[in-house]
Amino acid sequence: MNKQEMKEAILEAKFEKGLSWNDVAKAAGLSPEYVCSACLGMNHLEKPEADKVAEALGFDSAMSTALQRFPTKTWDSTIPTDPLIYRWYEMLNVYGETIKEMINEKFGDGIMSAIDFTMNIDRQEDPKGDRVLVTISGKFLPYKSW
Repeated sequence: MNKQEMKEAILEAKFEKGLSWNDVAKAAGLSPEYVCSACLGMNHLEKPEADKVAEALGFDSAMSTALQRFPTKTWDSTIPTDPLIYRWYEMLNVYGETIKEMINEKFGDGIMSAIDFTMNIDRQEDPKGDRVLVTISGKFLPYKSW
């Protein structure tokens, strides 16, 4: 089973069982954001967690094996048309240089890791309309001279 087949099967099973990413993640003992990313094929799970996710979704060892395989992280070079994903591209296009400038000013010349990284997505109630709260935390990696 390749990652694309895995992703499609997981999304179908999750829908059919009426599970949330919180439900699936709880079975694995990991964050919903990371488990979701692994189930969509962009990260992998270690065997114990992969077994638990596969079981929670009603799959056998073939699904666990697929979840354990290391991903090839690629994406289309075109801007996605899905409105929610497109808005992230828009935010980075508008604020990307600002984010870079602010990080460089506060930390120096370097990057924020997307490997030593966490992300939480929450709902924030607001009387004017609920808000999406995304918290991203990545280790700062300074460039070095040699």
